[in-house]
Amino acid sequence: MDLTNATMLRMFEQMTRIREFDERAALLMEQARVHGSVHLYCGEEAIAVGVCEALNQDDYITSTHRGHGHLIAKGGDVERMYAELFAKATGYNGGKGGSMHMAALDLGIIGANGIVAAGLPIGLGVAFASQYQENDRVTVCFFGDGATNEGAFHEAMNMASILKAPMVFVCENNGYGEWSKTESQTSVTDIADRAASYSMPGTIVDGMDIAAVHEAAIEAIARARSGGGPSLLECKTYRFYDHVGRDFGVLQRDPQEIARWRARDPIKLWREELIAQGVFDGKTADEITAAIAASMESAIARAEQAPDPTPEALYTDVYSETQV
Repeated sequence: MDLTNATMLRMFEQMTRIREFDERAALLMEQARVHGSVHLYCGEEAIAVGVCEALNQDDYITSTHRGHGHLIAKGGDVERMYAELFAKATGYNGGKGGSMHMAALDLGIIGANGIVAAGLPIGLGVAFASQYQENDRVTVCFFGDGATNEGAFHEAMNMASILKAPMVFVCENNGYGEWSKTESQTSVTDIADRAASYSMPGTIVDGMDIAAVHEAAIEAIARARSGGGPSLLECKTYRFYDHVGRDFGVLQRDPQEIARWRARDPIKLWREELIAQGVFDGKTADEITAAIAASMESAIARAEQAPDPTPEALYTDVYSETQV
């Protein structure tokens, strides 16, 4: 692909930002400093960044319980995200949503959702609104492989195809639904094959290769924006950690399997590519990573000291007349 150095550098920074955020979120959970559980995106960063880099600022996304990466890739503020984990008033949901339910309407982030596949019909509704208003916006729905066995997935795909809705379905197939292998609970080898049932393109993408993800996303988004209807992208990827947190000892995986995927760490691969292309050298890459890591520590410190919600906040954000 013909990407500028600035774009390639930004993609590296965003993937690194997601990784550094989630590694610290995991530690905060282990230390019982944040409320509830966190579902880590480590290993899947190329998907969120590759897709969101192809979107316009006013386009929409829906996210999942494993959604920190999507929010950051779409422009989310990490201090406000940490504040939400700490259940602070300055968090994206005023401390009410926690890790799995962050939303930022000003960024087109309709919301993460702890219910598997729930974001798809919501995304369809937003896409239909864009179509009705003729505002040229596209909606991207991120979801895992487990969501493709839910009725909401099939209903949303069917209706999106009928309406030719301006949306892209992005399946992050990391090989596991919670603690069960995808192959043990899904009737097809490639989830992209299910797109044919709904008369839309289904494309398999290497989810560890950010350039491949970005290229496929550009094509699917352009199709949606031009009135061509929805597409399904299946990004083959791998989550480096357990379903919840880093390692609860529940998911027993083959160490060789982990090693194979770890060798294809999307950040490592992209770093090597940028060094090869002369975008930066190894020393500069290390300096960028260190600066991002330091910014995370500062964001955590500020977020943890932010004010708690007041009791009156229980009665706010119950109803909304805001149009999105």
